Amino acid sequence: QVQLVESGGGLVQAGGSLRLSCTASARSFSTSIMGWFRQPPGKEREFVAALDWGGCNTIYADSVKGRFTISRDNAKNTVYLQMNSLKPEDTAVYFCAARSGLRVVSQISDYAYWGQGTQVTVSS
Repeated sequence: QVQLVESGGGLVQAGGSLRLSCTASARSFSTSIMGWFRQPPGKEREFVAALDWGGCNTIYADSVKGRFTISRDNAKNTVYLQMNSLKPEDTAVYFCAARSGLRVVSQISDYAYWGQGTQVTVSS
């Protein structure tokens, strides 16, 4: 069982930055694929970014490429999402998720473990 706890959300003006953190409870964190997803108000959950255990293989949604960066610190059991040049359309609840295996994927159904989410609100 993996427990994930997100932090770092908040209210920011358009053009600003935030860094989200997600800390995992399990020792298996270092070998897990980690992902960030988000759910805008009134919409379905969508993929944001993911990376492999080494942090070298990353994938991003087109909407965040060049603005968001996913990274991890296995010594701290933590994955990060650095969000720059934020836009009002980035407003959402952000979730981190974990899966075992080797493939870095974007499908929600492939992730077995989820955090509770953290709210990010970008004002115009």
